[in-house]
Amino acid sequence: MLFDLASLTKILVSVPLMLLEFDKNELSLDTNLSDIYKEYNLKDKSNIRFDEMFSHQAALIPWIPFYKETLDSTQSRQLNNFYSKIPSNKFSYQVADELYMANYWNDTIMKRLVDSELLKVKEYRYSDVPYYFLKSYLESKYEKSLDLIIKNEVFSKITATSLTYNPRDYYPKDQIVPSEIDSYFRFTKLQGFVHDMGAAMQGGIGGHAGLFGNSEDVAKMMHLFINKGKHGDTEIFSSSNFDLFNKRHFKDNRRGIGFDKPQLDNETSSACECVSDKSFGHSGFTGTYAWADPDDKLIYVFLSNRTFPSMENKKLIENNIRTEVHRLIKNALN
Repeated sequence: MLFDLASLTKILVSVPLMLLEFDKNELSLDTNLSDIYKEYNLKDKSNIRFDEMFSHQAALIPWIPFYKETLDSTQSRQLNNFYSKIPSNKFSYQVADELYMANYWNDTIMKRLVDSELLKVKEYRYSDVPYYFLKSYLESKYEKSLDLIIKNEVFSKITATSLTYNPRDYYPKDQIVPSEIDSYFRFTKLQGFVHDMGAAMQGGIGGHAGLFGNSEDVAKMMHLFINKGKHGDTEIFSSSNFDLFNKRHFKDNRRGIGFDKPQLDNETSSACECVSDKSFGHSGFTGTYAWADPDDKLIYVFLSNRTFPSMENKKLIENNIRTEVHRLIKNALN
């Protein structure tokens, strides 16, 4: 079965592609946002550095509910100028069954991001925003969509065949776990369409969300990270740049570059305290989690659809189920 991997997309897609750019010396920790995004005047965001963006230290807002602009005043119906029930040259971004979005809206998304206000202080604050800009940079450079870039550059090389965007293009519906009965944006059951609203409005392909897959292939990617870019005799990315990503760069901020890391003192738990400081991973809004520990080579992948039938179901989070299962596995192996 395929699951909506949510923010695991960040480490399974965006991180390896960033590593490839670092290996080519196309990007560095000192790269400014204005170096990779030239479509609009970035104003107060021009000099935000790469390390700040992908450590969530850039004072960027967490997210923007773009979809609300496309609903009527009661927020209970899509506006006809934004959506169509049938695809066409003007409406080709499928966001749900029999629901297609206007193509031009992707440009509107980027403009909203550029115009968004910065937070008052540069401190750790989780944000999806950098991944929109990274996606734009990569697609412009490769002249391909992000889904094709990651398949060609990484997934095909490690035979991670289930990892895909827009799985309904490749798999029967009954092989995909439903994500939610959406009552606020698409007003239908989501099965094979990305739960994240922003990624959905980008045609299901985001740098921050949109990837689907099974646990085996998520584990293959985590194994690639534990091996620091080596797959058999093939080096996909360098160990030196992986080490750079798998370290903290700011005081009082547990994050690496793209990767989540074990919590710091007096911080809400991000991982089981049983893991080493060398370990890394990420969680996803739909109830997903992947963590790897180089010390004992343990790779832990937890996939669920906790957002079904409603994302208001937070028992998985409130009871720390993902990290508690991780702890039990660690204890059993010791």
